[in-house]
Amino acid sequence: MSGPLPELPDVLVLGLPRLTAGFDDFARLDRRAHLAVHGSVPRLTEDELTRLAEAVALRGRGGAGFPFARKVRAVGGAARRRGTRPVVVANGCEGEPACRKDAVLLRRAPHLVLDGALLAAEALGARTLVIGVTRTGTEASVREALGERGLSDRRGRAVRARVVRLPERMVSGESSALLRAASGGPALPPGRRGHATTAGLGGLPTLLSNTETYAQLALAARLGAPRYASTGTPDEPGTVLLTVSGAVPFPRVVEAPGGVALSYVLAQCGAAAPQGVLVGGYHGGWLDAAAAAQTALSRDALAAHGATVGAGAVLPLSGDTCPLGEAVRVAHWLAAESAGQCGPCRLGLPTLAGALADVVAGGGRGALEAVREAAGAVRGRGACGHPDGAARFALSALAAFTDDLAAHVLGGGCGRPTAGLLPLPGGGNTEPGNAAGKRLAVDWTLCEGHGLCAGLLPELVRMGPDGFPALADAGVPGHLRGRAQRAVRRCPALALRLDGPGP
Repeated sequence: MSGPLPELPDVLVLGLPRLTAGFDDFARLDRRAHLAVHGSVPRLTEDELTRLAEAVALRGRGGAGFPFARKVRAVGGAARRRGTRPVVVANGCEGEPACRKDAVLLRRAPHLVLDGALLAAEALGARTLVIGVTRTGTEASVREALGERGLSDRRGRAVRARVVRLPERMVSGESSALLRAASGGPALPPGRRGHATTAGLGGLPTLLSNTETYAQLALAARLGAPRYASTGTPDEPGTVLLTVSGAVPFPRVVEAPGGVALSYVLAQCGAAAPQGVLVGGYHGGWLDAAAAAQTALSRDALAAHGATVGAGAVLPLSGDTCPLGEAVRVAHWLAAESAGQCGPCRLGLPTLAGALADVVAGGGRGALEAVREAAGAVRGRGACGHPDGAARFALSALAAFTDDLAAHVLGGGCGRPTAGLLPLPGGGNTEPGNAAGKRLAVDWTLCEGHGLCAGLLPELVRMGPDGFPALADAGVPGHLRGRAQRAVRRCPALALRLDGPGP
């Protein structure tokens, strides 16, 4: 598959459905259908909640995989020490083009997510619930679900609940960006790292977790630990939601038992003999063909290969595309998705993407070393996890596709085109809100290599080794529109322009 994922992909269930129970009968489970399928959720104390989360080994499903019980204890303890009520936040902001599991949950089973969030709020004594989303359809579904429960942000309610809409960007899914937006600020990381459990929304202790995490909590509360653990593995009981796209006939959201074999998931989705698989999305890691054939989708199994389930994106590549060329497309997109607030992101990620492009273009050992230097320069130095994730993505591509790397570094390339199998907004060319689907272009008969454009727009332009600008192979995203137009206007030679969308 090439291009963007559908906003609401089809669902495939491997085994018995849990999170997706009722999907065969209902396009969306409203409050009545939800209760008919799942029943009511029991009430739990804080201690009962944490013991349940520990018994089912519940971890965050948004990417970091932090133990949920530890987070609940930290929030409850901080609230008691300060003598205040905490806040509960559900993060449904999927800014990554390869993820749709949270959208499926919030569009088709929103009450399962609300059950878990309200269960946690009651156990902790929270009186505020915030749900963060990025897409119009998802926002409408959540607002409808709140209305079905009689929940709103009006004063005097036992729990004040509201929905916060964020831009559909990679950084919107970062927890601190959601908290900042919910407080009335921009949907960007604040530039300093902190702990939401002690000082989150409004400076209050905040339980912030992914929407699937809350849905899993609601299931565990209904089923109890023994029944919940009747599927999956002892270390990772229950099910997991995956978004499978890339080289498959149809992208799908898959519900599968925890610890399922990756090869089985790929076979059921129609991925035939992939040359490699990206697991965890664009902040994740690549597996070569041999590792993908032998690896289970579990923390320990993937950690042995330097990968993680992350937010549940699984992207196989077929053998008819250049895997390093695919990685370059995504690396340029990651660079353009920077919040632009710190040097490692704004300057380091374009350098990393450009160096990776030089490798694919036959830049030799010098270009390969430049990739490693650029990755090392950004890791651990950003205001959020975006630079670390981008560096992990690029370095794991080099490690997984060694034969292709040798062909590009030592020879004339792998001989395969870049098919664009990894989904990007608008296939990497257009997207809602970008500069009318435009791309930067240079009239080389006019360009004199002043370099002003690289200074104004480092996310998309860098100076090449020949002293002339090198442009990222990506469209101009909406948040860079103003600076792109400024760079065009200020070009001393009038050589830079914005062209219409590519084919």
